[in-house]
This record gives sequence, structure tokens and C-alpha cells, in this order.
Amino acid sequence: MILHGYWRSGTSYRTRIALNLKGLAYEQVAVDLRAGDQRGERFRALNPQGMVPALETADGVLTQSPAILEWLEERYPDPPLLPRGANDRAVVRAMAATIACDIHPLNNLRVLKAVRALDSVEGADNRWAGRWIGDGFAALEVQIARHGRGFAFGDTPTFADCHLVPQVYSAERFEVDLSPYSRLTAAAEHARAHPAIAAAHPDRQPDADR
Repeated sequence: MILHGYWRSGTSYRTRIALNLKGLAYEQVAVDLRAGDQRGERFRALNPQGMVPALETADGVLTQSPAILEWLEERYPDPPLLPRGANDRAVVRAMAATIACDIHPLNNLRVLKAVRALDSVEGADNRWAGRWIGDGFAALEVQIARHGRGFAFGDTPTFADCHLVPQVYSAERFEVDLSPYSRLTAAAEHARAHPAIAAAHPDRQPDADR
């Protein structure tokens, strides 16, 4: 498999985490979002939407990280990243969607560029991102308190952790105050210590800025 992504992209990060947790081998091809590689003909031939990640597989090219994670879970079920029970699986998917649908889209690069264009006051983009991260993290703090046992849900990594760890990384970049979310940050730190998750960290990727 070949993962086309960007080292600091949250969606690429969560995909790397899932691939690593599954123990799957993959190559990486860098798509430099700052240079506009995602808008080039070569990448748009893989993903017409012009967004990372794109995962080349023997079955074809997959896009949108939530769909990629679901495909990985179906194609490579061991180790599982979803719990057994239907209700528990729905809870984990909802936790992941809180990040994938309600937090991350509002603080990705293209949205932040638009915010900067509308508001030139220094730090406006950080305040914008922090608002939505805070709203989502407040809800996740309650969910993790209910369901977490070390990890965000239960005592093994799930889709929730695949999404949470990159979003905490992003929150730290945007200088968001994480002190109100003690259970969330504890779960993220616990997950970060997992070797497969640690290996997915942006700073450990071949295209990372040094």
C-alpha cells in the first residue's frame, strides 16, 4: 500500500495510526500542502477532491480518512479497532465523528487560510481553532469519563484514539488550554505511548520539517 499524505495533516496522522496498529506495511509519498501539491494534476488523478490522504491499495485508491479506517477494519479485522457490541461500536464511531466532522474540518489549513483572509488580527486563526476544539473536547471529556479505561474507549486502542491523538497534537499547536480536559489528555498521553501510535507522530515522518 502507498499512503499519500502530509506529515502534519491530522487526517494523514490518523490514517498512519490505524495502519500501524494493524501492523500493515506501507510506503509514503509526501504531498506538500503548503506548496499546493494537492491541487496538482498528478494528485488530483488519485483524489479529484484534492485532499489528503489517499491510500493506494490492490483494490484501488481510497480517500477520506474515516472511510479508509472503516476499510482497514473490514479488510484487516485483527487487531480490531472497534469493540464487539453494536452499541459500543456506535459510541466509538460517534467519538471519532465528533473530531472528524465537528472539530477538524474547522481548523484545517484551507479553513484557517480563509479565516486569516477575513481577520488579519494576529492570533485570529488560533482563537478560531481553539473555539471549536474546546467545544468538541468538552463533549469528549464526558464520553471518555464514561467509557475510557486507559484509552479513550476501553482498554485497547480504537478509532476514537486514532482521531483523538492527532487532534490533541493540533490543539497543542494552536496553544489551546487543555487543563479543563484532564481525562481526555490522560487518554491521549496513554495512547501516545503505544509504539504503533508513537511511530505515526508527525515528527517521525520522512517529510517532516526538521
